Amino acid sequence: MEIRKSEFTISSAKLSQCPKDTKAEFAFIGRSNVGKSSLINMLTNHKGLAKTSATPGKTLLINHFLISTDLSGDNAKEWYIVDLPGYGFAKRSKKVQDDIEKMISSYILQREQLVNVFLLIDIRHDPQKIDREFMDWLGENGVPFSIVFTKADKLGPDKAKQNVKKYTESLLDTWEEIPAYFITSSEKRQGKEDILNYIEDILNGNV
Repeated sequence: MEIRKSEFTISSAKLSQCPKDTKAEFAFIGRSNVGKSSLINMLTNHKGLAKTSATPGKTLLINHFLISTDLSGDNAKEWYIVDLPGYGFAKRSKKVQDDIEKMISSYILQREQLVNVFLLIDIRHDPQKIDREFMDWLGENGVPFSIVFTKADKLGPDKAKQNVKKYTESLLDTWEEIPAYFITSSEKRQGKEDILNYIEDILNGNV
């Protein structure tokens, strides 16, 4: 799948401010500083589309990016990438963190246009409790999601695969089936085609 065009549409502080159309939405979320903005920019081939920052926890709103893609010849289709705030950023005040969590949960549970959540995990780290709790919450609420392991370039290929295997095997204590997952590197542009093909399959009703 080829992305022809990507553009920022709107930042929303609450669900009611999100776009009113019915285009499919693919949300990206993860702990602060997991590389979410860099991944979005890599997928869209649009440097600077999602604002990257050396300071984690900067995304405080729901950001919609309108994507125009070439699915088959001239059959262009439009959908959204949705950049959600990172969770678990300790330096935020409790009120700000509570407000963000309410905004995230209301979007994920109530947004009818949402068709898949991409949960980003830093491939360098052992399984984190906060990620597992969020993953289990998605599962308990029947929210379709996939795992995106980021920053694979920081490890060798063998170590990256070992970490992913360790992570996915840890899920089998309660999960009967491992969600779809992708190994990515924004620096090396790794995983771009796999994720975009997966999105295309969802849009075409093949997933």
